[in-house]
Amino acid sequence: MAPTDRDHLLDTLTEGIEALTTSQAWRAHLEAQGRFHRYSFSNALLICRQDPDASRVAGFATWKSFGRAVRKGERAIWILAPMTGRRTRTAEGEEFRPILGFRPVPVFDVAQTDGEPLPEICRNLVGDDTAASFDVLVARATCLGYTVEVTELPGTTNGDCSFARRRIRVERRNGPAQQVKTLAHELAHALLHEGTEDRPLAELEAESTAFVVCRTLGLDTSGYTFGYVACWAGGGPEAIARIKASGSRIQHAASVILDSLEVAGSGTVSPTAA
Repeated sequence: MAPTDRDHLLDTLTEGIEALTTSQAWRAHLEAQGRFHRYSFSNALLICRQDPDASRVAGFATWKSFGRAVRKGERAIWILAPMTGRRTRTAEGEEFRPILGFRPVPVFDVAQTDGEPLPEICRNLVGDDTAASFDVLVARATCLGYTVEVTELPGTTNGDCSFARRRIRVERRNGPAQQVKTLAHELAHALLHEGTEDRPLAELEAESTAFVVCRTLGLDTSGYTFGYVACWAGGGPEAIARIKASGSRIQHAASVILDSLEVAGSGTVSPTAA
């Protein structure tokens, strides 16, 4: 695929994100996110120590508002909530509530609840890998000096990339199409993000690269990618601006992954020398 064709795919990506972030589904997602508290660093550590696999935690009342209930017998995750005094004013006239102390409060992870599904705008892909693209990408990873392991990962993690171990892992319980997408995403991390500290930018670039790679291999990842990129980039306009700013890096990563692959007229793909 020529670079101009890949430019068109990035245009498709930005158009899809723009459409998503003006939709009712996006508004429902934002409303749901707004009901979850943003926990302090200390509470985040407490949550991680008690349940390293926790992905989204809330109290009884919040889960009830989502139409979900904590299952009987589930063990609470305990965090510390501030106890505040009466509203008062500073010498400058600003109102505030003084913190008098802290009290333990129970919260529960989404995995400990049953009920209505949460509003989601990022759905795992379903479908087969009819073109054996996963094997092709494994071969590409090997050429880049990475091993690929298909294994069970904690929580909702679909994949990860260890620069130190030169290893990519992919969640084995996902369907073939999602595994292909995940491997393309982690390959982009391997190429672009060793030493990077800007996580939102890294996720945007990796997922955008995966979109280009997968579309070239005949797999449409729109149902996952649009929401994923929008969430990490902060919404429609922000996502579109950052994709444009990172366009050359995304195209470079996609080229490194794809340009050593021969895309046959039948749609099948076979690895060639790196």
